[in-house]
Amino acid sequence: MRTIHPVRWLLFLLVMLAVPATSFAQISVSITVAPPELVVYTQPVCPQEGYLWTPGYWAYSDEGYFWVPGTWVEPPAVGLLWTPGYWGWGGGAFAWNEGYWGSEVGFYGGVNYGFGYGGAGYEGGYWRNNQFSYNTYVNNVGGGNFHNTYNKTVVINTTTYVSYNGGSGGITTRPTAAEETVAHAQHTAPTSAQSTQQHAASQNHEMLASVNHGRPAVAATSKPGEFSGKGVVAARGAPAENNATENKAAEPKAAEGKPAAETRATDSKATESKPAEGKPAADATAETRAADSKPVEDKAVENKPAEDKSVRTPPASTEHTSAAPPKPEAPPKPEAPPKPEAPPKPSAPPKPAPAHPTEAKPKTADPEQH
Repeated sequence: MRTIHPVRWLLFLLVMLAVPATSFAQISVSITVAPPELVVYTQPVCPQEGYLWTPGYWAYSDEGYFWVPGTWVEPPAVGLLWTPGYWGWGGGAFAWNEGYWGSEVGFYGGVNYGFGYGGAGYEGGYWRNNQFSYNTYVNNVGGGNFHNTYNKTVVINTTTYVSYNGGSGGITTRPTAAEETVAHAQHTAPTSAQSTQQHAASQNHEMLASVNHGRPAVAATSKPGEFSGKGVVAARGAPAENNATENKAAEPKAAEGKPAAETRATDSKATESKPAEGKPAADATAETRAADSKPVEDKAVENKPAEDKSVRTPPASTEHTSAAPPKPEAPPKPEAPPKPEAPPKPSAPPKPAPAHPTEAKPKTADPEQH
């Protein structure tokens, strides 16, 4: 059986006594490199009434800092509020103070996480009659069926995004007496959904600060553990956000282009139909012209025998022995433009021959058939 040397055991007890109980419960890792600035992003829509916003933060692994996206979380019990974790400098290293649930919001290093977590307290809402009321000035509840909302102006500081307290360049805010009291009160650890969110981020290579340079493609999610889909929000200036913006701009163009394509198709159909429509008109015109010329040709053929008969006719009739030329045809009336669809008008029947059966007057052609 292994035994512990009394001197080492004594040193261990001294270290345990030197560290405050609250700090010991929250500090999980310490490093000497300061975390990057906070990621700038917009808040996704709250998926369900009763969920509370937990802001994103930088966590640390063997590969360095990685971003844990902010997300909406169902609290472990009604009436509890979230105190975000924060990085603090002390003893020559940065230590992570884990967040917790409690009846009041405690000290979180003065870090301005936004969305109601401006560095002290929480201005995003409050519990009343077991219902959470949302301040829509800093919370995105969308157009859902949220019955308990109000709008109260909150001063938002956008001049600094420092993510740690103390050390070189860090926030110098110290906890107040009230925050110290909250720190010593009873706390509830992060929920399993929050642990899932951090674990998923740790497994995603794109979440590493060395890869995304402070602009991760997944900066916030609507639900814990869902790193893709509709509820994902990219960091401001991230490639994913730029692609989404370009796609949104391209969608209206595609939508605008579709009617244009349909119009071109319609035009093509109209072009195709024009010859089809014009063809009957051309045929009708051709038929009309043929109809106009055909009777004239027939009359000419029919008039030849008539001329031969006039030579053999005896001079008994003055009408036919006269040397007067045949009666000229009446000048044609101005022709109206033919209708495309109108069929050709049938020619009028020839006039009856004169009393003498051997000779007929040349028939005047119908003006509409010329």
